[in-house]
Amino acid sequence: MNTDSHPALLGSLNSTAPHSEVINFSPGPTSLPKAVEERIAGVFNQPGLTSLALSHRAPEFLEILDHAVMKAREVMEIPDDYEVLFTHGGGHGQFAALPLNLCHDQSDVATYVVNGTWSTRGVDEAKRYCQVHSIDGRDPKTGDFTHFPELTEENIDPNSKYVYLCSNETVNGIELHRLPKLPESLKHIPLVVDASSDFSTKPIDWHGCGVGVLFACASKNIGHPGVTMVVIRKDLLGEGKASPLCPGVFNYTTNSEAGNLWNTPATFNIEVVGFVMDWIEAQGGVYEIELRSIAKAAAIYDVIDSSNGFYGTPIENKALRSRMNVPFNIKGGDEEATNAFLIASWEKGMIGLRTLTPFGVGDYLRASLYNGVTVEEAQKLADFMRKFAAKHGA
Repeated sequence: MNTDSHPALLGSLNSTAPHSEVINFSPGPTSLPKAVEERIAGVFNQPGLTSLALSHRAPEFLEILDHAVMKAREVMEIPDDYEVLFTHGGGHGQFAALPLNLCHDQSDVATYVVNGTWSTRGVDEAKRYCQVHSIDGRDPKTGDFTHFPELTEENIDPNSKYVYLCSNETVNGIELHRLPKLPESLKHIPLVVDASSDFSTKPIDWHGCGVGVLFACASKNIGHPGVTMVVIRKDLLGEGKASPLCPGVFNYTTNSEAGNLWNTPATFNIEVVGFVMDWIEAQGGVYEIELRSIAKAAAIYDVIDSSNGFYGTPIENKALRSRMNVPFNIKGGDEEATNAFLIASWEKGMIGLRTLTPFGVGDYLRASLYNGVTVEEAQKLADFMRKFAAKHGA
């Protein structure tokens, strides 16, 4: 076979390894924990209608919805003065929904921290609906995103309706392991967080960090693609607060008042979110999940840092290195070595290390270590990387 056309180099996820040995390191959508996948399979072996066929207003689905909301509140310690919504449109939908809900007029200002690919996209969308004040997180010399800028009185517009950030930039490998707090004089400004790829992997200080809105697409850590969880502080809801241009399907107040039933929600996907929250609780809660995330990331970064330059990663500041998405290259991006690595790892069942994206294949491979990846599976990749370097490093 011509290696240029090898499935591993085309982004294939159908490895020739036995199914039981396949580990999905995709950046999302990705696999759920095995126990959750087994529970989902069990649903279809039971008599009666599944949530795929239940009316969203039937008492059977209302029980499913209530369970998902309740468990999310318990697992993520969401205070009572926050509403939990299940929305459509994914993260891109929320890029528009946020300014449409929090900025009544297009002249209203919002401050955006731009520290990677997804916060950049958030800015591009917000500019349609409000005036964006940006805090640029690029390295002034290289133009790369390699750090997170400090939030100060000087760089935040005091008239901002909100301050927006992405807590884990999946492409760039930057993660805030704890949310920042705004300066005391700006505490009245709500913090808005895109937590799509790290929600449920660490605790959140909702009140202490002044979180106003947090959203998370399901398809990284909490479920299947097709539903997004939005947690919004209730004082940000209310008649007349959203832009008059805000569609009902994106209007937080409209959906809150309708109890998540203004239009047909993604019934099955919501049930799966409940299953994942049950699983997290059974594992010992979000604090245990964080310990596992730390261990998984450490296994991979330790190999990179001890490889004498065979492997590289763009984020030198270890306090900002993502636990969810570990970007790495081989021999500085050497194409032949990279292709050999992708083919060898794919044939051993380690898939998703390079997938096709809207931004091309990028300069780095990525090992995504979401909840569906176990500590043992991360260690398996680390062992493979170590052996590969020993074989090809000379």
